[in-house]
Amino acid sequence: MGIILPMARRPDSLIPTRRSLLSRLRNWEDQQSWADFVNIYRRLVYGVAIKAGLTDAEAQDVVQETFISVAQKITEFHYDPAIGSFKSWLLHTTRWRICDQFRKRCKAPPARTRDSPATDRTATIERIPDPAGLKLEDIWEAEWEKSLFDAAIEKVRHQVKARQYQLFDLYVIKHWPVQRVAQAMGVSAGRVYLAKHRVSALLKKEIKGLRRKAA
Repeated sequence: MGIILPMARRPDSLIPTRRSLLSRLRNWEDQQSWADFVNIYRRLVYGVAIKAGLTDAEAQDVVQETFISVAQKITEFHYDPAIGSFKSWLLHTTRWRICDQFRKRCKAPPARTRDSPATDRTATIERIPDPAGLKLEDIWEAEWEKSLFDAAIEKVRHQVKARQYQLFDLYVIKHWPVQRVAQAMGVSAGRVYLAKHRVSALLKKEIKGLRRKAA
């Protein structure tokens, strides 16, 4: 099966996987479901790989290999939150792919110059993080929370007027002083505070809903 990694971002591209989608993934011919799945988790897996210490190219390989592994083993996964979530299962799969990349580094011959000492290879290997010592659970959870926030922000942005969202974005996301926002947008400080209050309330509601639906 060839898995296509779509680049276009959809408003719901980071929502947690639902049981219905996991069930559809068992059908390798269901390209739309696979596209939805990749949209949901691509940035999460990539972000974790980068923060684990991999390069961009290595992280891209982790993404590809993780989704290939999921495609091969999805029929073995049984959705049962009492036993373990899909998110945890995916973390386990991602961990192995990250470890693979570190092992490949160890096997790759170092770049040598004419004057390089013979001990260069040992020094290079010693600089490679120990995969077993990576706190991937902490990294994964941090990236997961960021994914939830990004997904909620994207949803909320489509629920409010563009001007109101811009006030919120400048004041809350970009951390502009309230007076600077008010002056730039030609509104009172009260309007800025009102936008913050309304959008923040919607954001909290969306995050709570997404967390409840998380697999």
